Amino acid sequence: MYRFLLTRQWVILTLVALLMIPALTWLGFWQFDRHGQRVERNDLIAGSLAAPAVPMSELSSPGAPVDPDDRYRPVTATGVYDQDREVVVRQRSNDDGAVGYYVLTPLLREDGTAAMVNRGWIAAGNDLTRMPEVPAPPGGEVTVTGRLMADESTGTTGIRERQGLPDGMVMMISSEERADALGTQVLGGYLELTATDPAPADEAAQPELLPEPDHTGIGAHFAYAVQWWLFAAGVPVGWVLLLRREVQDRRRAAAKPHSAPGAERENEEEQAPRKAAPAATS
Repeated sequence: MYRFLLTRQWVILTLVALLMIPALTWLGFWQFDRHGQRVERNDLIAGSLAAPAVPMSELSSPGAPVDPDDRYRPVTATGVYDQDREVVVRQRSNDDGAVGYYVLTPLLREDGTAAMVNRGWIAAGNDLTRMPEVPAPPGGEVTVTGRLMADESTGTTGIRERQGLPDGMVMMISSEERADALGTQVLGGYLELTATDPAPADEAAQPELLPEPDHTGIGAHFAYAVQWWLFAAGVPVGWVLLLRREVQDRRRAAAKPHSAPGAERENEEEQAPRKAAPAATS
């Protein structure tokens, strides 16, 4: 009865089912791992944002990357803005989805080092080949407070470097690149501005400050994981249902009665007189 399992059709079907079960299971664990990463990231951001502000130099040093555990920590830096050597970072969006620039201005500190400050977002002008109008930073010595951020790279942003950009434009924020351009030591990472002391005379004219990173949403990764695992569990169930239907079809086919050739001839002989009877009465 079960010899049909050795047919080509059923061998292929069984092999596909056996391959799908571990593949779907792996996809479930992959989504579950992404869920764990998202929860861990949210915990890191929430803990960092709640920490007290410390001088940026305590968590960052020239030429050294920012510790991933220190990302989003509130930090402060005191110095004088160098507007002449600020740059804008291309292809950045605000909360409304409008495309523009980040304004990246070096803050020259008393010890001779610089801290890169992302002062916020400005809208793109009509001509993307020319520097936009950038609001001037506050003059004189200021103390800035913001979130400590790690240097960007093609892997973290998905943005590729481009050659031949207009002067004053960059694609990514890199303290090492800015150190080479400035010819001075720059603290690793950068400060994402949240407050300035003393406050600018016209705060409304300053670049739009960036909002806190989202640390509440966890996405649908856990639901996707459960979904893949349900698919994996459904494969053997589906295989068994197909098997049962195949067996039932074969049993029904085997149970159908088959008329013998002699019985067919007898039926024909019995019907022959009946067909001739009406002709005799006429």
